[in-house]
Amino acid sequence: MKKFGLVLVTVFMTVALLAACGGGNGGNNGGNAVNNGGDAANAGNGGGNAGSENAGGNANAAEGGDISGTITFLTNRTDMIDKEYVDYAKRFKEKYPNADVKFEAVTDLDKTTKIRIASGEFPDVVLVPTLPNSDLPKYFAPLDDLGLNERIYFKDYKSFEGKVYGISAGGSTTGIVYNKKAFADAGVTAVPKTLDEFYAAAEKLKAKGIVPLASNFKDQWTLYPWASEVPSSIAGNANLNNERVNSDTPYTLDNPYGQAMTIIRTMYEKGYLEPDVNSTNWEQSKKDIASGKFAMYLLGNWVIPQVIESGTTSDNVGFFPMPYDNSGKVNVALAPDWGYGVNKDSKNLATAKAFVKWMVEESGFDDFAGFIPVLKDKEAKVAQLSEFNSFSPNYIEAVSDTPETTEVVNKAQIVKEALVQEFVLAKDPQQILDKYNKQWAKAKKAVLK
Repeated sequence: MKKFGLVLVTVFMTVALLAACGGGNGGNNGGNAVNNGGDAANAGNGGGNAGSENAGGNANAAEGGDISGTITFLTNRTDMIDKEYVDYAKRFKEKYPNADVKFEAVTDLDKTTKIRIASGEFPDVVLVPTLPNSDLPKYFAPLDDLGLNERIYFKDYKSFEGKVYGISAGGSTTGIVYNKKAFADAGVTAVPKTLDEFYAAAEKLKAKGIVPLASNFKDQWTLYPWASEVPSSIAGNANLNNERVNSDTPYTLDNPYGQAMTIIRTMYEKGYLEPDVNSTNWEQSKKDIASGKFAMYLLGNWVIPQVIESGTTSDNVGFFPMPYDNSGKVNVALAPDWGYGVNKDSKNLATAKAFVKWMVEESGFDDFAGFIPVLKDKEAKVAQLSEFNSFSPNYIEAVSDTPETTEVVNKAQIVKEALVQEFVLAKDPQQILDKYNKQWAKAKKAVLK
């Protein structure tokens, strides 16, 4: 999942989204987030020069002006190559006969996209990486001319000085995705509502020979919730990530970051993760969750369709908020997924913009990926969100990190998932926190003079 702070969702937005979450029944396969999962679909090749706001940057980009030429979309959805993306390319061409779209998939999306951008040449359409929003105009074309601004959630997610440079592929919330039959086979008769109940359920699953939680530890990106969503939920803090700039020691054992990472460390120490966390496999884990060999993920709702497609039925997959303490109450993050961005120097700018609009309005990717739709007037089709909302979680809405936070993180070279890995495996986790705090303080001093 991308980097963000959190703010309490307004009453209007909460009601609207929860209504949307309640509808529908089951999705397909999603990517992320975070992730190989939960992320959007395509990516581009392209580059080129031609123009910025005038080169097809008006409403004709969405209505069929000079929509021609070939564009490339860079995506992290490796699972959709030669499958769903073939259909997307065909359908897009049916609408725009003079246009073609190609798809390029990579596993390390954020890093790869940044490298491509730094090289001066990157695809026509990408999923915007973790750059300060103030840098977006340097590389991306404004998307305000697509007529979507008033129809979407997270409009300010990838915006700068009133212009939109990225449109989220969809929204997601993080929780425990679980195999219901695995729970029943292990004698777990009720969904855990407290942390102690969660550990007790994991112990029953382990005793039955079922791996309680699939961490995908080796893949690293899947660990993002333990360093972002869970800490923010524990804090119930609108700006936990951004408030790190107010401290030289943002990571402590007794603050939300330490509390969250201690949960997964405890799971590791008790044998509730995979037998060998250094040889995990993301694609295989989806099959193992589907079969009941593994019982749970801590990931976004985007992964639900992927589990179903990997070999089970929708009614065998459940979803509940992660109980991070024993209060019985939970905050959960409502976060945008990757945002579609258009290379401002694309040789086929109008076509690239038309593709973004088509992805949002017509592709069906949000349903396929199990997202909460970014379009306000569209209902979600993931039935499991109804179960999730039955626990009455308190939603908080994600916003982007401030430029200052992003600059300090980049200067400190902190990869939050790597922090989780080191914290879990260390003999003394305090030493890991000391190490990262030292990096943070040094970077902060250099950046915030």
